[in-house]
Amino acid sequence: MKCPVCNYQETKVVDSREGSDGITIRRRRECLKCGFRFSTYEQVELLEVSVIKRDGRKEAYAREKLESGLKKAFEKRPIGNEDFRILINKIERNIQARKKNEITSQEIGELVVKELKKKDPVAYIRFASVYRAFEDLESFQREINAVFKKKRKN
Repeated sequence: MKCPVCNYQETKVVDSREGSDGITIRRRRECLKCGFRFSTYEQVELLEVSVIKRDGRKEAYAREKLESGLKKAFEKRPIGNEDFRILINKIERNIQARKKNEITSQEIGELVVKELKKKDPVAYIRFASVYRAFEDLESFQREINAVFKKKRKN
């Protein structure tokens, strides 16, 4: 790991701690040349998972695409960086739990919808409106009513 200040190649790990989500590790490092201390995070990466798109094309899973879609759904919503990262890790853990090398974009969408419904109803509606491509205002309204009806029961 290069030092972000002097670019020296060698650093030592001063401290390691498990993240609050239980699947990341925070490492405190120190540059052996200039003594600068900084933190790095280690997390599981989904490797060799292909996503089958609606048109049948296959492409490698890209965490950035998941993050981008979720950022749009949570725009101007109260979610912290840590909670956002935990949400992405939960979704990726669900993808990994399938123990398959391929997953459809629809399956990923359903995993996202499931987690968003629990986390934030407004973000869920935003994501679902794009993902499910509501055909008309009535279908959109039915989904909103269903979400808030469940909220009132809880």
